[in-house]
Amino acid sequence: MKIHHIGYLVKKLDRAVEAFETLGFQLKQKKIYDEHRKIHIVFVEKDGYVIELVSPVGKDSVVSGLITQYRNMPYHLCYSSNEFEKDLKYLSQQGCVQIDEPCIAPALGNGRVVFLMSPVIGMIELYEKNKGGGDFV
Repeated sequence: MKIHHIGYLVKKLDRAVEAFETLGFQLKQKKIYDEHRKIHIVFVEKDGYVIELVSPVGKDSVVSGLITQYRNMPYHLCYSSNEFEKDLKYLSQQGCVQIDEPCIAPALGNGRVVFLMSPVIGMIELYEKNKGGGDFV
């Protein structure tokens, strides 16, 4: 597993992109709508660090509760995996609890992702890199 990106929850996506650009980040992928999760996603990068900006679309978005409670903040660490099932099993053996089923992620070239919750470090996303095909992933 290798760190792929940090997921950053934002209320106003366009303003967040502008703010990150003033800090020297560059847009890596245009805004994508994830219909399953009801979110807009944009990736920005600086010095090899990739940040996924995630913004809810509607009150039934998977992150609308988080944005209401915490506002703008980093909220998950994503690992890319070339051995998805093996790494998912490993994380589970380390005490991480799977909080959803693996499903396609449009913003990651339609590779599968799954979210887990670590009792010690919080939310982890596992991305099946060898199945994805995005323009920078």
